[in-house]
Amino acid sequence: MNLLETVIQWDKVGMVIGIFAALSVVLTALILIIVKFCKVESDEKAEKILEKLAGANCGGCGCSGCAVFADKLARGEAKLSDCHVTDAEHKADIAALLGVKATATEPTVMIVACSGGDNAVNTCEYCGEGSCAQLAAVGLKACKQGCLGGGTCEKVCPQGAITMKDGHSWIDTDLCISCGTCMRNCPKSILRRIPVSAPVYVACSSNCKGKDVMNACQKGCIGCGICAKSCPHGAITMVDNLPVFDYSKCTGCKTCVAKCPRKVIVDRATV
Repeated sequence: MNLLETVIQWDKVGMVIGIFAALSVVLTALILIIVKFCKVESDEKAEKILEKLAGANCGGCGCSGCAVFADKLARGEAKLSDCHVTDAEHKADIAALLGVKATATEPTVMIVACSGGDNAVNTCEYCGEGSCAQLAAVGLKACKQGCLGGGTCEKVCPQGAITMKDGHSWIDTDLCISCGTCMRNCPKSILRRIPVSAPVYVACSSNCKGKDVMNACQKGCIGCGICAKSCPHGAITMVDNLPVFDYSKCTGCKTCVAKCPRKVIVDRATV
């Protein structure tokens, strides 16, 4: 191999580098153009969606505010059903903007599925303040599904709809917007949604047998089934020692309220 054959042909190397540089510039320009137009379309859609959202900025959807939620909806990264505050009419408008089918659902309200509180047995004496998560960690209540009374839900409620009474949470349904922030922050998962038209609800979450419930709480459901047997419309069935309501059959006669020996079924008109 002679010296001439080993000499680098710099003119060809320069040509190759130039070609790659030109391609890089063209590709970068194309990417910027695509991103720009897609971003404008996404931003415009997000703005239109935001105009239709309730604007509660409650965080119940898991986002820090309605603007963030609108942006995620526009990009297809969130579900419209995650919002429980926006009314059906405006949800239908948003569904049209997103090109999806609107699902008609009845408005809901949050309830506390527990009436234990001061009526529930404590396993230890807890001194000082503590969040519900801290109280759950020490196992404060003998009832494993009962309200801990730490007031975490009260603190996070954006509407001030929750207060502590008799050692457990109470919800003012006139103030509640059913955002679900309380439900997401409850370590015991005893805050639940029911149809806003529901006349009654079960204020207990324990699936234990009657004897165990009575040892843990003076007001817990003992799974006797009297409510289901006495309901004239067959709106109640017993599932895992708890009554479950079919609100499409419930007429609001409140026979179950009168018959319940533990007064676990709550008449919403009296709350």
